[in-house]
Amino acid sequence: MKDLIRAHAGLLFAGIATFVMMGAGQALFGPVLPVYVRDFSLTEGEAGLFVALLWVGCFLGVGLMYFNGAAIGPRHTLAVMAAGAGGMAASPTWALTLAGAVVFGMGYGMATAVFNPGVMRAFGAKGPSMLSLLNATFGVGAIAAPLAFVWLGSDPAWAFGLVAVAILVIWVFAGPAGAESAAPPGQVAAFRPHWAILGFGLVAIGMEASLAGLGPTALIRAGVEEQRAARLLSAFFVVFLLARVGLIFIAHRVQAFVLYTVAVTSAAAFALGAVFLSPSVFFVAMGASAGVFFPGFYVTASGKMGEDLRVPPTIVASGLAGAIGAPLILAPLSAGMGERGFFVLVASLLLATSAAAILSLRRMKV
Repeated sequence: MKDLIRAHAGLLFAGIATFVMMGAGQALFGPVLPVYVRDFSLTEGEAGLFVALLWVGCFLGVGLMYFNGAAIGPRHTLAVMAAGAGGMAASPTWALTLAGAVVFGMGYGMATAVFNPGVMRAFGAKGPSMLSLLNATFGVGAIAAPLAFVWLGSDPAWAFGLVAVAILVIWVFAGPAGAESAAPPGQVAAFRPHWAILGFGLVAIGMEASLAGLGPTALIRAGVEEQRAARLLSAFFVVFLLARVGLIFIAHRVQAFVLYTVAVTSAAAFALGAVFLSPSVFFVAMGASAGVFFPGFYVTASGKMGEDLRVPPTIVASGLAGAIGAPLILAPLSAGMGERGFFVLVASLLLATSAAAILSLRRMKV
């Protein structure tokens, strides 16, 4: 294992550092929303567009990877992410802020489709565990960003500006990772989409995006003070990170779809807790479930769909479809459903997904 880490040190450094900043950038979208609602006089539905457009940008980035993935490397993804974060830091109008969200999302989507398959392939049998490690580092940035946002006086310009500068620093040192081959060695099987697992990914990643992006606003509506809601989002990502760290030790031992099923079932139970007991406590608890959504989904989908270069962008795109649609649907619906309406909707969707996953366990084995 040590020899593998030494052999792929450039890829691993660039991937870990990039995922930290991806986590930081995404986590800022939640606590900045109330500021934008106030500063730009927005409705909650209009504010939800900001979260959705991050994922629209991701979808565009993944589309680029689908059609020309072999030509795109880590430095391309970092340059696009830095441009988007810088745009959100400098944008004086709502329209330009939305444009920055799209550009940042493009880099985010490209990075996801560059690093996840690269790490899975580079580490062979340990690939699922190293994928969990890579995605766990996302949580480091996601924990720190809301706390830094509060420390910076809840100023989106300063927060996104620091993200842009950090990404540029990573770009400087990311050169060696570009030498990693984008194509899998040897002959690969024909491209074969597996629609069932793509559907499961759509729902799960839609829920993850909605919890991170709309969760703070939902907590505020439920009576939580604004700065405490930002801190609760950091706590959500602490639990998220712990779950992904735990996966490092078990992901190569447990069937990936079993992990997915446990994740959505526990998330449904926690969402019910948020509805009937404490939104604050059970929102944070849902971070553990959300931390397992993507690894369980991605590894299952990879096993079902093979190693064609179009597979990773397709897997990521299915999740992004949910991440785009879910905030757009949940934000306006929950606004008219009372102080815990968001959690009622989340619980309903997750209960249905949990039932479908349990019924599909045998067919999803890889």
